[in-house]
Amino acid sequence: MTSVHRLFGECLSPGRGPRLGKGQTSSGFPPRSGQSDPFPVTPFRYPEIKEELGELDRVTAQTLFDLYKYNFSSILAAHVRGRRDLRETLPHPLQRLRVPPPPPEPRRARSATSSVRDNNPQVDRKDWKIGFQLCNQNKSDCFYQTYSSGVDAVREWYRFQYINILSRLPDPPPSLELGNFIFACRFNQASCNQANYSHFHHPMYGNCYTFNDKNTSNLWMSSMPGISNGLSLVLRTEQKDFIPLLSTVTGARVMVHGQDEPAFMDDGGFNLRPGVETSISMRKEALDRLGGDYGDCTQNGSDVPVKNLYHSKYTQQVCIRSCFQESMITQCGCAYILYPRPQDVQGVEYCDYRKHSSWGYCYYKLRDSFSSDRLGCFTKCRKPCSVTSYKLSAGYSRWPSVTSQDWVFEMLSRQNNYTIKNKRNGVAKLNVFFRELNYRTNSESPSVTMVTLLSNLGSQWSLWFGSSVLSVVEMAELVFDLLVITVLMLLRRFRSRYWSPGRGAGGAQEVASTPAASLPSHLCPHLASPSLSQPSLSQPGPASCEALTAPPPAYASLGPCPSLSGP
Repeated sequence: MTSVHRLFGECLSPGRGPRLGKGQTSSGFPPRSGQSDPFPVTPFRYPEIKEELGELDRVTAQTLFDLYKYNFSSILAAHVRGRRDLRETLPHPLQRLRVPPPPPEPRRARSATSSVRDNNPQVDRKDWKIGFQLCNQNKSDCFYQTYSSGVDAVREWYRFQYINILSRLPDPPPSLELGNFIFACRFNQASCNQANYSHFHHPMYGNCYTFNDKNTSNLWMSSMPGISNGLSLVLRTEQKDFIPLLSTVTGARVMVHGQDEPAFMDDGGFNLRPGVETSISMRKEALDRLGGDYGDCTQNGSDVPVKNLYHSKYTQQVCIRSCFQESMITQCGCAYILYPRPQDVQGVEYCDYRKHSSWGYCYYKLRDSFSSDRLGCFTKCRKPCSVTSYKLSAGYSRWPSVTSQDWVFEMLSRQNNYTIKNKRNGVAKLNVFFRELNYRTNSESPSVTMVTLLSNLGSQWSLWFGSSVLSVVEMAELVFDLLVITVLMLLRRFRSRYWSPGRGAGGAQEVASTPAASLPSHLCPHLASPSLSQPSLSQPGPASCEALTAPPPAYASLGPCPSLSGP
């Protein structure tokens, strides 16, 4: 998808996408968003803020004259007013601030090797900065937003005042007047129509247009590479309505992005130079990251604790901007105009110092915390696991050429009322096409898997012990057999020592109180002689003797056996 807009007020955009295996196929043309240099306002908004913008220009011109003695334009001659009268309508005036000199260094003895530069200090050093003061609600805490460059200070102050003016306007209706911005449009040798693009509005760039996004009814597909099979545009880049204090560049701005991704023109766009034909060749690349235990990425952003305010595909930039907007609403009580407001929260207004007098103080403090990640947005917003990007290469040439410029400008004048005096500075040409239909995918994979781990262990074992898998199995079997034999022996010993029919102290007493005549014959062998046996003496058989061989020792049987003869 490509987004384009004039760097003074209108944009365009197309989208598409490619994988590190290579493949060749017909590819959807990416959306392309376009725009041009910051336009003061689009035509339908200009009458509503014309007076406020005029007052802002007069205050800025007077400020430049007071600070630098520079007559910015004829505005002061046409509106002779005092500076105090001008400043009454705009808070946070731009002023020159003196920088305190650094503490003097202690004097030291001059060495013989002192350089000439040490003896000749700089005489043109500027000891002041340009900035404006911002305070909190009750004026108890204030600070100066300062810049060492006067150009940066004037642009930032003008931009701050311009945002407050835009915040007072209602949401703009869609504008589809593409003919005032694009003189000619062709894709794949066919003319474009209204079904090939959609419109969106940017607070700073104005009307922007996106080609081949997901909302268009007729999506473009490329089946052949090359400049003749891509998108070709002829854009108007004249600066008739250009605001010189809002932007210092001219031309048009274009961005290539995914079809379900918003166009962040400030981050990923590139500028087109007037009077030049810019040819952009593209190649699709995809990156697949590993999540879970291998990396910290998210599949679709559902597990990220930040609400997507863009209602589009999750990207890290979408999440970061949504996080900052949530912090603005929570801490400052209003929404920053460059980011969308939450639709499910009622009563959220864009920041304007007429309604929120201290929003500038809160915004710059919050932006400082955001840049140093004290808000935690960069920590919360994880990278997506799947990312599609487009690698761009640019080529430039003079357009139209010296020999063809007369008839080209004549055709533009007759067809598009192109009457600009310096014709070359008011037109530019853009070609966007696929360099090749091959695409590249970079995929992450675990460096060590279970199979790789076992393979490495086997290799190291074979290297240091010279054994194979069979040897390892046999050794494991030997260890297992030894363990089993040891357990069996210990169990047998335990049973022989502690297990018996007369186990415990009761069994020992029973055996100890047994008469000697009833003891087995292997303890008193003479009792078993046939000649001395008595009929009443019961002699246990072999079975009973074997059954009595296991009891614990009866210490009473260790005495002398009683004699069979009477006293």
